[in-house]
Amino acid sequence: MSLGVQLQVGKSEVVMDNGILQVTLSKPGGIVTGIKYNGIDNLLEILNDEVNRGYWDLVWSEAGSTGTTGTSEVIKGRSFRVIVESEAQVEISFTRLWDPSLQGKQLVPLNIDKRFIMLRNSPGFYSYAIYEHSKEWPPFNLPQTRIVFKLRKDKFHYMAIADNRQRYMPLPDDRLPGRCEALATPEAVLLVEPVEPEFKGEVDDKYQYSCENKDLQVHGWICTDPPVGFWQITPSSTEFRSGGPIKQNLTSHVGPITLAMFLSAHYGGEDLVLKLKPDEPWKKVFGPIFIYLNCEPDGNDDDPVLRLWEDAKKQMRIEVESWPYKFPASEDFPSSDQRGSVRGRLKILDRYLSSGYISANCAHVGLAPPGDVGSWQTECKGYQFWTITDGDGYFSIKDIRSGDYNLNAWVPGVIGDYMYEVVVNITAGCEIDVGDLIYVPPRDGPTLWEIGIPDRSAAEFYIPDPNPMYINKLYVNHPDRFRQYGLWERYADLYPDGDLIYTVGVSDYQKDWFFAQVTRKLDDNTYKGTTWKIKFKLDQVDGSESINCDWHCNSACSDKRSRSKSSSIFNWGNWSRQHDCKTWDPWTLPAV
Repeated sequence: MSLGVQLQVGKSEVVMDNGILQVTLSKPGGIVTGIKYNGIDNLLEILNDEVNRGYWDLVWSEAGSTGTTGTSEVIKGRSFRVIVESEAQVEISFTRLWDPSLQGKQLVPLNIDKRFIMLRNSPGFYSYAIYEHSKEWPPFNLPQTRIVFKLRKDKFHYMAIADNRQRYMPLPDDRLPGRCEALATPEAVLLVEPVEPEFKGEVDDKYQYSCENKDLQVHGWICTDPPVGFWQITPSSTEFRSGGPIKQNLTSHVGPITLAMFLSAHYGGEDLVLKLKPDEPWKKVFGPIFIYLNCEPDGNDDDPVLRLWEDAKKQMRIEVESWPYKFPASEDFPSSDQRGSVRGRLKILDRYLSSGYISANCAHVGLAPPGDVGSWQTECKGYQFWTITDGDGYFSIKDIRSGDYNLNAWVPGVIGDYMYEVVVNITAGCEIDVGDLIYVPPRDGPTLWEIGIPDRSAAEFYIPDPNPMYINKLYVNHPDRFRQYGLWERYADLYPDGDLIYTVGVSDYQKDWFFAQVTRKLDDNTYKGTTWKIKFKLDQVDGSESINCDWHCNSACSDKRSRSKSSSIFNWGNWSRQHDCKTWDPWTLPAV
């Protein structure tokens, strides 16, 4: 029998109930204090204060501040409204408005409207928020905003973020003094006396479970008694997140905690801090995201972990196919018929590779707010929409919000960053065909030699084995072994007396090119930049007195002599030389 959604509004709490689950929120704060499901009275950590269970929060600082930190603020509503109430759907709103009288009271100058939605027959609930800044209000910086859910530590012990990135996890108690040893970064600890002996000697670090936006669509935790999964599903991987498809974000980690990250400066630093200027209005919708719950029937003796994970992935695909959702009631969230689309074909013209056009196979093509070439990597204020071309370079991007955009692209194996010279204006219902777009990669001449592959990944370079004292067992013999803790210190072990020297034609970048250029720790606990040298033989030169070599980075960056700001891991791409050269010296790379 299908049950309708029921809404109970009390003096200090609100309850949404559809017969499958029951969600309790504080009123008017809008903090999720309880989730009842499959016979468990509360999936959230009952040992925590109610304000520390399920909440939206942010970090902000005053304009002119530097760095990526600031005031941390759990977002608490001050007024409550019922937006939709029917048997098919309930949508409720918790709003906090800002006005000049609040200046100096440690509250971010934003209007914030948090929304929660429950649908009939749906094993979960949705949440989104609308942030708005008036141009009359003070400017400020916003390094981070997210949703946090803290689950019961006595129930949820297995974490999954990908097919090959899931495991039983340490307990939060294992991170307490006496059970762990602090490491170089505050988030990383060595487990010395964990509750479960199997974790002894392992490193726990939440950043080891980060994921690129393009792959970050479902993750969460599993309870095995009774078998229950708690999943955070993001149906649009890039629309409302900052930094584009290859920006890395946190997922789930020991707590047990699961996050929906919308805006963060992780892995990019201050360039990824949203900075509102004086007299600058701004509005953005973050979400909706879906909190999905699943369970296994009683009496099933098989291991439920795999089935719950596979079911969560199936539900993720359903949510992706349903995007943009039809049911959010806010006029700030446009439905599909209020959006537009763009299609076209990307070709490459490189006279040093081919006399004709080359199809841009598997290129990433996306729309981002107008800016400089490559600025989509640090874009924080607007929306982005990305896709991948087919084997012939054709692409189609649907359901784009109205507005002005630059069309950006990069092609695996091809250096540089493409941007269409015409601003694309999207209106409701538009279908824009940009035709054939021609990308001419930046060159000063023919390629003499190449180290690595220009694909915005360092996967082909040498990734050392971690120090045996600092192991996360998940990443032993794993494709993502670069996530092991402390690999930066292995550089000094490999090059104790001098820095890396690479000889073209002799060295092998899979063995001889360290995957990241790191600093070297000195005896006085200070750090010094490293200088790498590349040696190559030039049999014949003509013309002027010197050779000019340019190095490029493969990580989302087209500027010469600069490295990617989208990731803490980068590689070096093509070297090319200008003509008219007569003499040469080994080129020395400065530390970046």
